[in-house]
Amino acid sequence: MVISRPGSLSPCYAPDYGTRTRASSERSRGLNLSIKNGSLGKLAFTTTCKSFAIQEPKVLTYNTLHKRSSNQPWDPHKSRFSASPLDVKKHDKPLDHLRARKKTSLFAIEKHTFESESKVSVSKSWWSYVRKNFTALYRFSRPHTVYGTVIGIISVSLLTFEGSSDLSPLFLKGLLQALVPSLLMNIYVVGLNQLFDIEIDKVNKPDLPLASGEFSMGTGVAIVIFCAFMSFLMGLMIRSPALLWALLISFLLGSVYSINLPFLRWKRFALLAASCILSVRAIVVQIAFYMHMQLYTLGRPAVFPRALMFATAFMCFFTTVIALFKDIPDVDGDQSFGIESFSVRLGQKPVFWLCINLLLVAYGVAMVVGAACSSVWTKLVTEQYRPKFLLRNTHLGNDKEANISKANPF
Repeated sequence: MVISRPGSLSPCYAPDYGTRTRASSERSRGLNLSIKNGSLGKLAFTTTCKSFAIQEPKVLTYNTLHKRSSNQPWDPHKSRFSASPLDVKKHDKPLDHLRARKKTSLFAIEKHTFESESKVSVSKSWWSYVRKNFTALYRFSRPHTVYGTVIGIISVSLLTFEGSSDLSPLFLKGLLQALVPSLLMNIYVVGLNQLFDIEIDKVNKPDLPLASGEFSMGTGVAIVIFCAFMSFLMGLMIRSPALLWALLISFLLGSVYSINLPFLRWKRFALLAASCILSVRAIVVQIAFYMHMQLYTLGRPAVFPRALMFATAFMCFFTTVIALFKDIPDVDGDQSFGIESFSVRLGQKPVFWLCINLLLVAYGVAMVVGAACSSVWTKLVTEQYRPKFLLRNTHLGNDKEANISKANPF
């Protein structure tokens, strides 16, 4: 907008380019009015300048926000000013549009961040779920019984060794064929026992998955059925008579030990419970798996060496101790639910010391047999070995304060 200064004909420039045309016409009318009245005084030009200074409301734009000087020449590559109102409207961007773009960018960033955090949380929750269920399954399988099964099968399989040439892929294959279905059958037996002992385990072993509620009854039943089915399926596929008989006997004795039906649930009676454990651990594991390796895997004739007979006799003592010892910490629950174990009938202290004496006899005989053996390595191991652990912590205080490792019958 061009305005005449008071007392001078030199023009002055207003910053609003949108009103140049209108301001020019008004200046002409104001000048003609002043000349007509015969006065070119200061008052007339002052009034004219004030009237010319009235501007239309501006739209706050990106260009006006940065207060660019109007005297600068317009450069389309550096500035968005234009001499024409149409160019101004064309190149100016309202601030609301910039704010909208900024909000859109922030929303996109927040959305991406939220999606990334959601994926991380889902991954962590999935891993936590898997780890929790795997830990529960590990406790459901009663790991100390798994260790016993693995050590027993490996040790009796090594009795078939006649030389270093026997350690071959064929031997390892036969060992795996014995281990995998046996471990599945082991999980079936201990799982079946937990299914029928939920109320007892809430007193004796509240940390077990079924007793604590980590596994539902349906989950426990599904695991037990699956393990039994896969164990027999693998036994049939391997086609080893000795292995199949071992699985079948373990299945039958484990079932009659736990199932609560008439003439079953032999765990209620001390002698029957001990006979189930002794039959599986001392006889079936030793003889059946030895024959599996000797006949099926290595293709040799069936023999009963002295090492096998000694291992069977030793395990008879050892499994008897297991059958007695496992019930010492479970007196409270067994008394409440009518389980007449030796610990309930005789007391914890007498059963504890009976187990200690049986172990001393078993290991004492093993030392004598080892010392009389012709093998130098056997003599060295026998002389270096002492069952010192039997002499530690042999004091059993109050019956309710006994803290002894729990062992499951199978």
